[in-house]
Amino acid sequence: MLSAARGLAAATATRRSFLSATGAAAALALTGTLPGLVPTGIRTPTNRPLFTLGVASGDPLPDAVVIWTRLAPGPLEPFGGLDDRPIDVDWEVAEDEAFRRVVRRGKATARPEYAHSVHVDVRGLRSWRHYFYRFRAHGQISPTGRTRTAPAPHDLPAMTLAVASCQAFYDGFYTAYQDVASRDHDVVLFLGDYIYEVGVGPTAGIRNQPVPVDFAGEVFTLDEYRARYALHKTDPDLQAAHAASAWVVTLDDHEVEGNWSGDISEDGLPEPEFLVRRANGFRAYWEHMPLRLDQSASGPSIRLHRHLRFGRTADLSVLDTRQFRDDQPGDGGWLPPDQVSQDPARTITGADQERWLLDALRRSPSRWNVVAQQVAMAQLDRRTGPDLELPMDTWNGYAASRERVLTGIRDRGVDNFVVLTGDLHRSVAADLKLDFSDPTAPVVGSEFVTTSISSGKDGVDVDATGRALLAENPHVKYQNVQRGYLSCRLDADRWTSEFRVVDKVTTRGGAPSTHATLVVENGRPGIHQV
Repeated sequence: MLSAARGLAAATATRRSFLSATGAAAALALTGTLPGLVPTGIRTPTNRPLFTLGVASGDPLPDAVVIWTRLAPGPLEPFGGLDDRPIDVDWEVAEDEAFRRVVRRGKATARPEYAHSVHVDVRGLRSWRHYFYRFRAHGQISPTGRTRTAPAPHDLPAMTLAVASCQAFYDGFYTAYQDVASRDHDVVLFLGDYIYEVGVGPTAGIRNQPVPVDFAGEVFTLDEYRARYALHKTDPDLQAAHAASAWVVTLDDHEVEGNWSGDISEDGLPEPEFLVRRANGFRAYWEHMPLRLDQSASGPSIRLHRHLRFGRTADLSVLDTRQFRDDQPGDGGWLPPDQVSQDPARTITGADQERWLLDALRRSPSRWNVVAQQVAMAQLDRRTGPDLELPMDTWNGYAASRERVLTGIRDRGVDNFVVLTGDLHRSVAADLKLDFSDPTAPVVGSEFVTTSISSGKDGVDVDATGRALLAENPHVKYQNVQRGYLSCRLDADRWTSEFRVVDKVTTRGGAPSTHATLVVENGRPGIHQV
């Protein structure tokens, strides 16, 4: 693989093949500076709504939270329908929805080099408080968002989390987000595949809505990635969920390219060209997420692994299992374990992130030690009989990496270890063990895998893979293949996970319900069904 410096130099040298019609913006993904946009002749409009993509907040601290919006009067048009001029945006944060008790206000600049997005790191707030926020530009006022700061370091309040992933726009409506918004979650964790890089078709799949012809193909350029985020963010249910709670996000593969690994393209792009594509994907990702400035993309690199503490209730470690991984065996399909997947030198996190994770867990003073990440950690065998068939795109393709992390947790005496995962398009609950082949081996943690919001269309209660997972893996306690999300409640005594499902996403009006409720008791490793 190329070093970071050589990779960026090579990517820059081949960038011309990936520049878009508004090519200076794509070059920005490589250089991090604006080389000068060509004026479009479009005047900044005041007669079209500016806040078409809603508002969002994220990464709460005891005294701070990030608030976000993007100005886009023509969200599916180049540059969101704006020209190359910066726009002043006023923002304010209040203790009440009527904004009679404003506690912070200021002015930000929506710059064209960041797609006229705004990221404000609001400081000086009180811990574990709800706040309301909004933006104003050109006489227009944004929708109001609600957020919540994290608890004070020594507090141990009960808290609620929603966990979501995988929202293919063309596969279904985001019905589950109506439920997310209505259930008053303190934080929403999104674990990857916010967009899909493939074409959405002329009518956006089952949604049967016209989209510009440019959306029919796969995305490569910065402008194309930006437009794909804008398309997803026009969904009203997604906007409502963003406006209702603070989000903590990380990406998986489809924010760039399906099944990419480190510097390796699964579509067969030469490495320099893939790094250009990765830079474009990372840049557009940061522009559209409520992330701080220190998480912004630098060429084909972005730092997304980070640590958030919610008082003494939960320590949350957010992982990046894409950017630093070795290539997955067999293109990531279901395969028997072999010398590659068992290679002790292989890693899914990279050595630095692995050390960072174990150090953070060792220092944690919190009741629940939580890892939010992308792909399944538990062993998932779907072959009947003694032989194994495992999904190699997950930690199952990196057995030594998983063993080092789980052994490190045991050796450091980490209690109440919970992993939250996406990716599979199915719900799974499983105990985590050092030896999955031994039913009597001690449990060191629990994993809850959330299903997809829409990817995979309606789904079913159980399929052949689900039946095999339950039959062949004694540590797997639950599975379901419908669409939905995971709703969790944490307190001093127990962790409760509700698997919320909707009966349909291919048409509007799906009904949400709780399909199963599972708990982990404080100090008692292992999942139990209520």
